[in-house]
Amino acid sequence: MRPLEFGWYLPSSGDTTCYGEGPAVIPPGTAMFDRVVQAAEAAGFEYMLVPVAGPCWEAWVTTAFLAGRSSSIRMLVAARPGYVNPVMLAKMVTTFDRLTGGRIAVNLIAGQSEAENAADGIRYGKEERYALMAEETAILKALWTAEGPLDWEGRFHTLRGARVLPAPLQRPHPRFYLGGGSAQAWAVSAAHADVHLFWGDRPEAIAAQMEEIRALAREAGREEALGFGMRLQIICRETEAEAWAAAEELVRGVGEARHAAVRANVANSVANQRVQALLAETGGLIAPNLWAGLAKARQGAGIAVVGDPAQCAAALQRFIDIGCHSFCLSGYLHDEEATRFARWVRPILAERNPGRMEA
Repeated sequence: MRPLEFGWYLPSSGDTTCYGEGPAVIPPGTAMFDRVVQAAEAAGFEYMLVPVAGPCWEAWVTTAFLAGRSSSIRMLVAARPGYVNPVMLAKMVTTFDRLTGGRIAVNLIAGQSEAENAADGIRYGKEERYALMAEETAILKALWTAEGPLDWEGRFHTLRGARVLPAPLQRPHPRFYLGGGSAQAWAVSAAHADVHLFWGDRPEAIAAQMEEIRALAREAGREEALGFGMRLQIICRETEAEAWAAAEELVRGVGEARHAAVRANVANSVANQRVQALLAETGGLIAPNLWAGLAKARQGAGIAVVGDPAQCAAALQRFIDIGCHSFCLSGYLHDEEATRFARWVRPILAERNPGRMEA
């Protein structure tokens, strides 16, 4: 069995305990970023997801800055098709890899929002973006493993004598993560990802999806190379009542106008559509201690584990038991929730999964 790994999240557009009061009650900046990263490192999280949505601070500059102010956590930073030339991106990643002693992983993102892609000047539609992402990921791997200059003739890129220095520290190269619910996302994960992250659903639905993606990976000769994980929120308190009060506080004052705006912004994202469908179908509680209510207020990871420490650990264990090994978590406020997870939930999971978690 794979070792279990846990990642945390940097709220680079701001932090809050009540979306009705605004998503950035705690403003972004060095002070808040330092608190979150320091809390995540102290809590034993292995990696830090840094987002790239429109309101977020630029991820590459932010991660480079924070890597120099931290000591152990690995930065999970996005590679988005069409944003950076793949040869330059390959060099950026390996430079980061060398300077930090191997503290980088690559998050493959084709883009949740068509409006944000248009605003950024990305001219490709969704299917083309996935095709471009697959080609650019293949170029990255080829550049990092080539023994000499690389020639490439592809649909989107032509290279003559390309090479990248320095070579990656992590061998054969840094790991790739991908989160998505579309057939295109699954195909890219099967061909290239080390970890496919699901955005939350009932465990039985995730298990079925894992089998489909494994079949694709098997066809690509990568069944053993591909692992699975969950991208979830966590709201853990000493008692279940306190946890649900904190959950309800997060969406207090969030009206239909905001919810409609969230739905419209990600209308072309299969993973987001699934989260919204679960919310509409259930009103929020999709399984024991799994709550989709946050999808009223935010796009992306809108499903939360809610409960006391034993309940939160049990909800996560259900995903471990079906074969998930990586958990990219977040919670509000992000420095405080990281500490609660380390104090209350992590010890229970370590006891239930001996030998699979770092001390």
